[in-house]
Amino acid sequence: MKPVSEFNSSTVRFLFTDIDDTLTDHGRLGPGAYEALWKLDAHGIKVIPVTGRPAGWCEMIARLWPVHGVVGENGGFYFRYAAKKMHRAFFFDEATQNQNRKKLDRIRDEVLKAVPGCAVASDQFSRLMDLAVDFAEDVGPLSEKQIDDIVSVFKKHGAQAKVSSIHVNGWFGAYDKLSMCRQYAKDELGLDLDEANEQFAFSGDSPNDEPMFGFFKNTFAVANINTFLPRLIHKPAYVAKGDGGSGFIEIAERLILKTPES
Repeated sequence: MKPVSEFNSSTVRFLFTDIDDTLTDHGRLGPGAYEALWKLDAHGIKVIPVTGRPAGWCEMIARLWPVHGVVGENGGFYFRYAAKKMHRAFFFDEATQNQNRKKLDRIRDEVLKAVPGCAVASDQFSRLMDLAVDFAEDVGPLSEKQIDDIVSVFKKHGAQAKVSSIHVNGWFGAYDKLSMCRQYAKDELGLDLDEANEQFAFSGDSPNDEPMFGFFKNTFAVANINTFLPRLIHKPAYVAKGDGGSGFIEIAERLILKTPES
């Protein structure tokens, strides 16, 4: 991994970015990171947050933030607000979502019994596709063994499970952040991610970002990724000096510096 200051490409037109602990600090979006989103937009770099956060949050983000669109619930869907219309694409139809919810409810009950100290994430009521188990946002933080125990319950039931900086997110279905980014690029940008890889960048901070780190050529992480490096096979190419929002500002400034328009 190299410092962000060594990034030297002028091909990036789109930035996929995680939100929690990549844009935020201690759960809050600071003015500097929010301003960085506006600056990226002003310099022609379209930002698409890619998050484990729920549909309810993504509705607001797509409407109010200076972003092109948003991929939510770890790739379960994307939302894009354009021409006064919300465009939504889901991996599963509503009937399948309802079937999966019943199975996730059973997992929820088992996880809460098996791992004392964890909790259902406070934003669960806004979710459509997955179950988020809190280990470090409003509880804990729990130990790595406890986090692994949560993951094990999901996998025992045949569900996927990904660890973020605050939650274990679990769902049924063969999708992840990268697969929905592929669909977003095709549907909303008219691009094939494989062919246009160099036009994209990704910034993240945790193990659930690993599919993105492994695929994109231009990958960044904020400094708090160092906590999770032992869990990662695919690591980011560049790492910021700062944690969270300050690290994202560093990444944004470097991308802006290298844009042909600047």
